[in-house]
Amino acid sequence: MSVVNIDIQGRIMLVQLNRPDRLNALGLELRTEMFAAFTEFNNNPDLEVSVLTGTGRAFCAGDDMKEVLERGAAGSENHPLSNPYSEWESAKPVIAAVNGFAMGGGFILVERSDLRVSVPSAMFEVSEAKRFLLGGYDHGYFAGLPHPIATEMALGFRFTAQRLYEVGFINRLVEPEELLPTAFGMAEHLLTLPPASRVNTFHMMRQMRPNVAPNLTRLAAALHEHGDTSDQMESRMAFAEKRTPNFKGWVNPEDRYNMPRLE
Repeated sequence: MSVVNIDIQGRIMLVQLNRPDRLNALGLELRTEMFAAFTEFNNNPDLEVSVLTGTGRAFCAGDDMKEVLERGAAGSENHPLSNPYSEWESAKPVIAAVNGFAMGGGFILVERSDLRVSVPSAMFEVSEAKRFLLGGYDHGYFAGLPHPIATEMALGFRFTAQRLYEVGFINRLVEPEELLPTAFGMAEHLLTLPPASRVNTFHMMRQMRPNVAPNLTRLAAALHEHGDTSDQMESRMAFAEKRTPNFKGWVNPEDRYNMPRLE
């Protein structure tokens, strides 16, 4: 059985993550099928809009912890495949229809979308602060959120769908039975627009999305290495073993107060 279901309805492609027993975690097989689906969506001239959703209790729970531990590598080393959507390179709009938990990499899949519909019971979390040496500092920035909310997001607090709807991260909040009809209704609205207007406006809105300045990106790269990197795998092993993690913090204790500086 495929772990990514595809359903093409006219010029709309439904991409449905279908690994409910693993909360649609981003294992290699699922990433491979997502790569194929969004490459097809991006390259097929007959397709104009995509709706991305999940099956079961989760939209996507993020990285498959079992596979991360088997590979012994976290982050980009654990992602041999990407796709135009995940890399923000898709030239066509994607509507996220969030049916449940969107955690870590699952949150990023929502973040990459251009329009968002969610059920009220969905829960969201930026998880980098729990798994890496730098929290997800950029997600609230991409979303244009006020600084205190962006800070809360970066430090790994969970958000309800209602809260994210109130701060403008989610476009529509609907009951489960209305999730896909609402997402498809938004897709169909896009298709009623003059083609050049839809494509040009979408392109313009993409150019207006906030980007992290290069000096901040370089600081983030330094902070990703500023500490004992063994804590990255320790956090995952503790999660898998259902125990309290034993974090080391820094290789040299004095590094706690010797922070990389902004240029």
